Amino acid sequence: MYKWAIIGGGIQGVALAAFLLKAGKTRVEDLAIIDRYDEPLANWKRNTKVISMPYLRSPFVHHLDVDPFSLRSFVNEGINSQSTAFFGQYKRPSLDIFNDHCEHLVNEVSIKEAWIQGDVKGVVKTDTGWKIHLKNGCEMDCHKLALAIGIGEQLNWPEWAVELSSRYPRCVYHIFDESLPEFVEMKRPITIIGGGITSIHLALKLSDLYSNQVTLLKRHPFRISNFDSDPGWLGPKYQKAFRSLESYEKRRKEIIKARNKGSVPHDLYIKLLNRVKNGVLAIEDGEVVRGDVIEGSIHLFDKDNKPIAQTGTLLLATGYLPSLPGSQWIKSMIETLELPCAECGYPIVSKTLQWGPNLYVTGALAELEVGPIARNISGARQAADLIVKHI
Repeated sequence: MYKWAIIGGGIQGVALAAFLLKAGKTRVEDLAIIDRYDEPLANWKRNTKVISMPYLRSPFVHHLDVDPFSLRSFVNEGINSQSTAFFGQYKRPSLDIFNDHCEHLVNEVSIKEAWIQGDVKGVVKTDTGWKIHLKNGCEMDCHKLALAIGIGEQLNWPEWAVELSSRYPRCVYHIFDESLPEFVEMKRPITIIGGGITSIHLALKLSDLYSNQVTLLKRHPFRISNFDSDPGWLGPKYQKAFRSLESYEKRRKEIIKARNKGSVPHDLYIKLLNRVKNGVLAIEDGEVVRGDVIEGSIHLFDKDNKPIAQTGTLLLATGYLPSLPGSQWIKSMIETLELPCAECGYPIVSKTLQWGPNLYVTGALAELEVGPIARNISGARQAADLIVKHI
């Protein structure tokens, strides 16, 4: 039997594993990290690579190691130049530096020795802890269980895009779909749907590859914000009042209000405008409600059936659905064990992120306690710290 099992090997799961191991709360041979991918952070690396994100949005103290200044020390001790490792006044790390630091951490605490690749089919309570069933037939027992699953598998496809794709396969893709073909295989011109940070990273990348053949189609004005929520949410300034709210409906409303959904850092916005000014990229406004293929080209229409755009391929940068992650098997756990949930369907947990006996959550599942930063790197650090200090 494992002392600890963590379901999810992304940002949240790796952070928790590192905190547990470095605090001496478990040994790597007593830890199981279960994930559908074959290596840690695989989905993170794929998604950031496909849009060629050069720098993270968060500052250098937000990473997966315990020491807040670990990333800075890693850069100072290595061969990387400070001038390229960090960007701007908040010292946002480059993606390469961040990933190198993650790999260093994974090796330092031997996380791959605890890795178990597989899809979870179900989890049941036992007299001594938990039994995890995988879809490949494997089973494993653990004393303590942490759910560190994200919303990465819940791609947001607008209804019109689903309908269009069903009639005309290979003309519309979600940018984070694992079956996304190479860009060189896509028919041009290319239109990107979305107005947030992902769509802009993608537009900048594709306009480099295919000058004057890329259009960014958005339905709202650009929302400029350096961070995806006010920095006050990182500490007691806002968290104290948030956690004093007894109503979880009010907590959900605060989370929605606090998130700068679909926002873009100022520097990225300026870079985008320069591309438009130089004529290599176009920006259009409009809300699509219908799509059709006419004479080999995709035609998009608004609610008044007026044409908005004509293109060769559509790329959706529309993010993820907000519904409960891992719902296929988590809902069964909720019903069987009568785990407490708010009206929005998300867990009601203790101040130490405990959802049930020897059951902990992090990431999106912890956001009614951690707040709007729960899904971010900073939230992963806070959640891991809360759990480790409690046990």
